[in-house]
Amino acid sequence: MRESHSENIRAHWPDGHYTDGLARHIEDMKFQFTFAPDTRVVDHPVRVAKDNLTAVTGVATGTFTRPMPDGKGGFLQPTGKKYAINMVTVGIWNKHGVMDEEFIIYDQLTFMQQLGLA
Repeated sequence: MRESHSENIRAHWPDGHYTDGLARHIEDMKFQFTFAPDTRVVDHPVRVAKDNLTAVTGVATGTFTRPMPDGKGGFLQPTGKKYAINMVTVGIWNKHGVMDEEFIIYDQLTFMQQLGLA
């Protein structure tokens, strides 16, 4: 991520919140691995670029095998369920060839349903 993201990256998340700074973005990305350590993006079937904008689709997969922090001091117990969600990342790049802003898009309801939590 340090090769493609600026130190001051602003990352927009599917739930509407955003974060500033590469260190925070990396920490947010690590969250996915706490409850699904086998998380990976297995495909990027569509890639589009024009000027300083890019849009890339992907399929993220993993298995809910470890407790998930619930944000309230507790944990959701693993269901053992696998997930495969379609996602999109839209990036705004600067003249130094790194992303200044990133929009991460995926259907959270579908994700939670696949994990057995909705």
